[in-house]
Amino acid sequence: MARGCGCRVQRLGRTFPVNRVISWFATNHVAANLVMALAILAGLVSIVRIPFKLVPDMDVPIVTVSVPYLGAAPAEVESGVCARLEEQLEGIEGIRELRSVAAEGRCSIEVEFFYDVDRLRALGEVDSRVNAIHTLPIETEKPIVELAQVTDLVLEVAVTGPEDERALKELGRRVRDDIRRLPGVTEAWVLNERPYEIAVEVSEASLSRYRLSFDDIASALRKRSLDLPGGAVKTEQGELLLRSSGQAYWGDELKNLPVTSRADGTRVLLKDVAEVVDGFAETVQGLRFDGRPAALVRVARVGNQDAGQISETVKRYVAEAPSYLPAGTELAIWRDQSARLAIRLATLLDSGLQGLLLVLILLALFLRPHVALWVGAGIPIAFLGAIFLIYAFGFSMDATSLMGFILAIGMLVDDAVVVGESVYVSHRQGAGQLAGAIEGAQRVLLPVTFGVLTTVVAFLPLLFGEGRIGVIFGVMASTVICCVIASLIECMTVLPAHLGHRSTRLPLGEFGLILLAIVIVASLALAPSLRVGAALAVAAGALLWALHMTGWLNKLGARFTRGQVRFESALAWFVANPFRRLAERALRNRALALAAGFVVLVLAAATVYSGHVPYSFTMPTKGDSIVARLTMPLGSSETATAAVVDRLASTAWEVRAQVTAEHEQPVVEHIVETIGAHPAAGIRLGFGRDRAAAHLGGVTMQLTPSEGRGITTNEVAARWRDINGPVPSDVRLVFLTDRVAQMPGIDIRLTGSDPASLGRAVAAVRRELATYPGVYQIADTFRIGKEELQLAVTPAGEALGLTLAEVGRQVRQAFYGEEVQRVQRGRDDVRIMLRYPAADRRSLASLDSLRIRTSAGGEVPFRTVADVTHGRGLADIERVDGGRTVNVTAETDRTVTTPDAVLRQLDRGFLA
Repeated sequence: MARGCGCRVQRLGRTFPVNRVISWFATNHVAANLVMALAILAGLVSIVRIPFKLVPDMDVPIVTVSVPYLGAAPAEVESGVCARLEEQLEGIEGIRELRSVAAEGRCSIEVEFFYDVDRLRALGEVDSRVNAIHTLPIETEKPIVELAQVTDLVLEVAVTGPEDERALKELGRRVRDDIRRLPGVTEAWVLNERPYEIAVEVSEASLSRYRLSFDDIASALRKRSLDLPGGAVKTEQGELLLRSSGQAYWGDELKNLPVTSRADGTRVLLKDVAEVVDGFAETVQGLRFDGRPAALVRVARVGNQDAGQISETVKRYVAEAPSYLPAGTELAIWRDQSARLAIRLATLLDSGLQGLLLVLILLALFLRPHVALWVGAGIPIAFLGAIFLIYAFGFSMDATSLMGFILAIGMLVDDAVVVGESVYVSHRQGAGQLAGAIEGAQRVLLPVTFGVLTTVVAFLPLLFGEGRIGVIFGVMASTVICCVIASLIECMTVLPAHLGHRSTRLPLGEFGLILLAIVIVASLALAPSLRVGAALAVAAGALLWALHMTGWLNKLGARFTRGQVRFESALAWFVANPFRRLAERALRNRALALAAGFVVLVLAAATVYSGHVPYSFTMPTKGDSIVARLTMPLGSSETATAAVVDRLASTAWEVRAQVTAEHEQPVVEHIVETIGAHPAAGIRLGFGRDRAAAHLGGVTMQLTPSEGRGITTNEVAARWRDINGPVPSDVRLVFLTDRVAQMPGIDIRLTGSDPASLGRAVAAVRRELATYPGVYQIADTFRIGKEELQLAVTPAGEALGLTLAEVGRQVRQAFYGEEVQRVQRGRDDVRIMLRYPAADRRSLASLDSLRIRTSAGGEVPFRTVADVTHGRGLADIERVDGGRTVNVTAETDRTVTTPDAVLRQLDRGFLA
């Protein structure tokens, strides 16, 4: 006999140990309430303590190798560095893919290993192989070998104010140091700073006047600007150190160093021969924030740091504004990616509330209000229990795990509905309150348990996936598994106890409580904001209380009960007649029923595969920013790129004025112009810093949050694109609105060794893509490089004993420069570069006037000893597993087609 019920509990089938657990918790409702309280408390504590991230941690087994080869063309970098490194690295066990990029002045290699390879062992193997190479060009610098560090952007702080670049750089550094000292922040750096450099600029006329060469000046500076330890003198009084101290760290100190002597013995100082400029390296790093020069301090999350806490900490620092900031200097938050996590949390909350609302309405319509209440309450309890399990197993919360929660909502509802409906059936069959709860829960114990186990088994393989996609699916799968396990525990311990004990002293009665729950959930789920929803819920609660006090609530409850009886009768008739006859016929004709089901399955798959139902593995996530990425023809000057960026910025300000006037509220928060690099757009920071180049640029438009804005991000982007107008065919301009990583929807990789054949293949693929409706922004990575002047030594030069290496070295000294020294000035590594003045390096006439020094001490005109031919090479040369590759990318209008549909058609036709 079950205690407190006055009736016998019917045992169905074989008794399982879990049945006794269900019976014990149902009869001991205090224990069930304790389990519920512990789940709620543990979940709330876990929410506070669990780290929140934007994306899951990926300990990718990728080793990067970077070799600077300053001044070299991509073809020279490919043949002299990348190809030799690839040959040396081939054969290392466990390599999945070997990727390299030969760019102007640098070779970058990514060695990706399989996920089961130990990262430290892979790093050691690659490092030993690279250090064993002794055939790299002498002009290359020491290779940098390191593990790929994938960091997640949290936000950026814009420092605006000083027009002077040096003052802005130092101010940005000071803000960066402040941010690094904030609790919980470890990763911050200034994004757009140029390194310091001392340029010693000597004209050809000055060299001839003083009968000097670049080698003479470089040798004189190295001999006179140095600190040299001289050992020690051990006297009877003690030991005295000997030290020569003459290192020059600043441009003014270099100016007064002697470089030669005249016939009368007077010294010729460096300032007499050259102009010394203590400034910045000749790289392009321009950035303007709302029209003012700015330094961007990027803050990222590493390890188990909480992105939300980092964001709040930095925001408080910006709001308080350090006292040392000069007048007119402002700090502003830019690209706060923690808002993305808040959006996912809001989506999860909305989905949960909508699911709960649907459950409450349907269960109240079909079952008793008492059952509907506790089934609905089980959803948040199961969620909190799942969060505790996630924390206990050492997982974190990120955007991917939140998607897992959204996916699991339906599964949680299913378990609770099955148990609640089974208990309701037992009560209708005459079982007592407690006995019916126990009997109903035990009846569906096996199907519910095996349903959960089936879900676990279905998601379990995803935990062992490889690669970055494998990590993402693994996080989602672990979240779903934790949810269904927590739901099973709640359904078999807490829910039967609540359904087995029914209180008769409820403030509003069962109907009033279920109606109040539906109104509260509906207010929170459908209101435009949480504040409005809470206000509506309070008002609805007050109205229901007033109806209860006047007796109207009881009358409404009676009418609802009569309507529920009629609806239930109609449903019972449908089940007992049409549905029963259909089920009996299906059982008598099993083969026909199975065939019909199989046909429906095939038709459903065919509609997807044929493209009638659009399908895409990844759907775009619309953000609150628009990024216009500009790529000018290679070789374009900073001035030419700046002119196009200025045009983009002016049209962005025009769009801002239009949409603000139309909607009578701010729509665009900030506008940022970038020259020398593409503006960042995604949340994931890759394996290095952005590469600077004069032909790159862009403008970013940050919009206000989408809630209440009145215009979508795509609509603003379309207006901006229309106002800006078309660009020349050799200029690439792409507008991006996707929040995630701005990965192209269509990405086709072509591999080959002949550049001409690759170029023809790229053109063919582009033409084919252009024929597909809905495909736009077609682009490729095959780009002709800068125009080149290729040198060769003439017979006259060879007769003078000159070689191509010697002529090339002297030309490099004049136009690229020779690194005389590298000094440590504070925390800066400062190069001292010797070369022609900037004005001379911008004119081909300077090449004609260049004098080549021979080994005999003579000087000859450059044109006498060298021939010059014009040519063009490639831009960045991408290689995969030793072969050159080119990618063709495109975007699709998803109202017309999807990337998957286009790729399927290409595979069946053009690429077959």
